[in-house]
Amino acid sequence: MKKSIALIAALATLALPMSAQAHRAWLAPTSTVLSGADAWVGFDAGMSNGVFIPDHAAMNLAGLVITAPDGSTAQPENMVRARYRSSFDLHLTQPGTWKVANVSSGINATYRENGEEKRWRGQAAEFPGAIPAGATDVVATRTSNRVETFVTLGAPTDTVFTNPASGLVLIPVTHPNDLAAGEAATFKLSMDGVAASGVEVTVARGGTRYRDNPEEMTVTTGADGAFTVTWPEPGMYWLNATVRTPAQGETIAANAQYVAVMEVLP
Repeated sequence: MKKSIALIAALATLALPMSAQAHRAWLAPTSTVLSGADAWVGFDAGMSNGVFIPDHAAMNLAGLVITAPDGSTAQPENMVRARYRSSFDLHLTQPGTWKVANVSSGINATYRENGEEKRWRGQAAEFPGAIPAGATDVVATRTSNRVETFVTLGAPTDTVFTNPASGLVLIPVTHPNDLAAGEAATFKLSMDGVAASGVEVTVARGGTRYRDNPEEMTVTTGADGAFTVTWPEPGMYWLNATVRTPAQGETIAANAQYVAVMEVLP
């Protein structure tokens, strides 16, 4: 039987926004705006029911990429993976804005071989040869996930805000380390280098353990991929967006997730 590539319910949960899933991914710095000739920042990363509350699982930081203001790649220090969170420190040795991102991509697939359903997960380059020749009912989804945050030493800079050719990414109009309560901030989303229009963005403020109201809001990107958020209060905020593309012909389905953590000051 000829292999078929389509989107089915078995992989539907992979296509749900993080805001609709049971656990949310986050990468939170201890500070976002610092001064001096150099500085240290700590980071926690986890998966949890409420944002910034380590109560479910530590984040796998195999895809951690730290970009310095001059475009070079920096290394984390004192990294540890505990039960509910992963942690590390970053020494800011250059003035300007740093980007800290955990990035992953690949393909998830299911298929039947000799009447038995099997699963496969790996990189896109491995996929063509990974499925047995006699397999049927092949169902595959290309995934890309980006969880990131930004910290600035001294004056903010914009050299780290490049637009990668693949995946769902944020392009700041308002600098993410220049946010204040009561003020509006504008950002753009890009998917594979093209403006991501009509995408819902969930915005949630941390500290839900100490209040009954989750205080979440949802905004939608315009034709140019832009969206605007007016921050109601100071605090650490979690932004999440998802773009799903159904399978079409020989092109498999795609699911792109984006998360940013930003601090809003008084």
